[in-house]
Amino acid sequence: MNIALIIAGGVGMRMCQPIPKQFMEVNGIPIIMYTLRTFQDHPEIDKIEVVCLDGWQDWVKKHAEEGGITKISGIDQGGETGQASTRNGVMSLREKFSPEDIVIIHSANRPMVTAEIISDCISTCKKFGSAVTAIPCIDAMVYDQPLKVVPRERLIRTQAPQAFRLSELVSAHEEALQKGITGSVDSCTLMIELGRNVVFSKGSEKNIKITISDDVDIFKALLAIDSSP
Repeated sequence: MNIALIIAGGVGMRMCQPIPKQFMEVNGIPIIMYTLRTFQDHPEIDKIEVVCLDGWQDWVKKHAEEGGITKISGIDQGGETGQASTRNGVMSLREKFSPEDIVIIHSANRPMVTAEIISDCISTCKKFGSAVTAIPCIDAMVYDQPLKVVPRERLIRTQAPQAFRLSELVSAHEEALQKGITGSVDSCTLMIELGRNVVFSKGSEKNIKITISDDVDIFKALLAIDSSP
């Protein structure tokens, strides 16, 4: 099976809004619902597990039911960090699914993910055992201190989704706890910190992550382009 693990556990402090960014409405629709709809409509996705900020579980369940999201297998409680939230979801999936099933981890606040990105992520993981959506770095990059140029051709900008076998994720999170690794940025950085292999799949500049208010403006513009005749 292919299980989408949607991480919606963040509080969104950088957005400076009264509610977490993944639950904010854009054009009358919560951001998380754009994300859930894409995975719901994808023919290769069998189930969707949501890891949610505590106190918002009933809200997610209600909106998912009203929005026709029928693939949800469970809504788990988020953790204090992104790594902890992902671990909570992974350990919940371990109780429900096969170790060889593929878990496609995605951020609720990346609502512009496409079917093509998801498909390439799944097929890459099937072939190589992992898949991290990524795009080339096109900007000039420098270190802040000391001031130094970083060759951009050697840099990759990682995105989500990121896919791994369930057994690999369980093993990685258990090893991380044993080694005291608790603040890894996402699943691919955790795998790299543990010395495990990652393979890149195709991403897109449009696959934005909504983190600050400017990102909402970009999202609205992309939606307008997609809906134009």
